[in-house]
Amino acid sequence: MPLFAHTSGPTQITVTEAHDRAEAGEAVLLDVRETDEYAAGHAPGSVWQPLIAVAAGADLPAAAQGRPVLAICRSGNRSQKAAELLAARGVDVSNVSGGMRAWAEAGLPVQDNAGQDGQVI
Repeated sequence: MPLFAHTSGPTQITVTEAHDRAEAGEAVLLDVRETDEYAAGHAPGSVWQPLIAVAAGADLPAAAQGRPVLAICRSGNRSQKAAELLAARGVDVSNVSGGMRAWAEAGLPVQDNAGQDGQVI
């Protein structure tokens, strides 16, 4: 029997669950995509920090510090890596399955940096 139990990593959460938790103020959406991707279309109320900054150990944006975090990217791959890194730092974090593509497909709001209708690129 192994000395350490295998853990499956951060929990997965659907886009609908993520939207509901963020809307209720229970958690913060952390978008880990690149600048141009976030500017073109993101979830209203989300905060932004690219994966490279998470990987470098940068402090979370102020709005996300000390709060449950829902990591999101375009498809769920980069946010999974970010969630693993943040979990290793003791952050209460879940990965949003399917990312912003699934978010938009579910009909959830997407806005650009000007607050207008955005698109997922």
